Amino acid sequence: MSKTTIALIVAAGGSKRVGGEIPKQYQILDNKSLLKRSIEVFMRHPAISGVRVVINPAHRVYYDEHTAGLHIDAPVDGGATRQESVRLGLASFADNPPDYILIHDAARPNISDEIISQVVAGLESSPAVIPVLPVFDTLKHVEDGLIVGTIERKKLFRAQTPQGFHYKAIFNAHSKCGDYDYTDDAAVAENMGLEVKTVTGSEHNYKITTAEDMRDAQSLLAAHYETRVGSGFDVHKLVPFDADMNLSERKVTICGTDIPFDFVLEGHSDADVGLHALVDAMLGAISAGDIGEHFPPSDPRWRGVSSSRFLIHAYQLLKQKRGSVVHIDITIICEKPAISPYREQMVRNIANLLDIEPTRVSVKATTTEKLGFTGRGEGIAAQAIVTVKVPGA
Repeated sequence: MSKTTIALIVAAGGSKRVGGEIPKQYQILDNKSLLKRSIEVFMRHPAISGVRVVINPAHRVYYDEHTAGLHIDAPVDGGATRQESVRLGLASFADNPPDYILIHDAARPNISDEIISQVVAGLESSPAVIPVLPVFDTLKHVEDGLIVGTIERKKLFRAQTPQGFHYKAIFNAHSKCGDYDYTDDAAVAENMGLEVKTVTGSEHNYKITTAEDMRDAQSLLAAHYETRVGSGFDVHKLVPFDADMNLSERKVTICGTDIPFDFVLEGHSDADVGLHALVDAMLGAISAGDIGEHFPPSDPRWRGVSSSRFLIHAYQLLKQKRGSVVHIDITIICEKPAISPYREQMVRNIANLLDIEPTRVSVKATTTEKLGFTGRGEGIAAQAIVTVKVPGA
């Protein structure tokens, strides 16, 4: 039977050494907060059953903003120290304890799937597992600005997170460790005599503490991601509405927005020409075929379906590749109906579906000066260009 494994992310600190007006875990690293980046890594890992965050209740407005749309457990209020915050987080599972728990610092947003897998695998044979890296620099003991000794480094390692534990063992250890302020959870486990196994960490999995760390993390992301561009084009025919249609059905749907009109767009789904072009552009950016491959017009399941489902599907494929949307540019080509009054709503629709800022979405319209099928009012066309970032080879 598979084990239940929960990720407990500690984000209750208030350190501002990194600079800025808000705590570092809510500061933005390449369009996402440090906290959201950490959460998403655990959410997509197949071994993780759930994610819960320990927060400072005074920061609740930041937490709500940066976790909107994420399906995770309700947060837990932390305490005055990291150790107390972890204990409170562990206690929140007392009525429904998991088998394993991974405790992670929100300020380590570059955690990898590989390290998570190693820690979880290690828990099969040990009650505690942490990722570590050897110390390569020579270490000096300094007092009052003077070196008073050199420290042997052969057996010294740097501890990282996530640190994994058998839940009952670490909860018991935290409950009994007293007031001593331990620097990490492995130290709490050691104090209770638990065997702590190590796995190999990563130089990229460092804790962001200073403004320089943030700059380094930004450079690291830029070096490991590439920019791709996808284009899409779609056309749907305009046809007279059926005589028995009520007034609410006499419309065209473009970019998720209903526009009253004297004709309707013909198509197997809702014939949303704007979203269809956008879906093809997104699929093209990640080399995932086209909309017809994923949603064949011959399949009755898609008859009359909202095209938002197609867009969400394409976006999920992008996220599975650990990609993100940089910008979307859509052009609607028609003589009528007028697009301008509905443009802002179209932008909001797309931004909400993809959980991105509206400033990353552009919708505009043009005509063909009454030339061609769009000029004659026989149909509506749309062109979309999508820019995404995905991990490089």
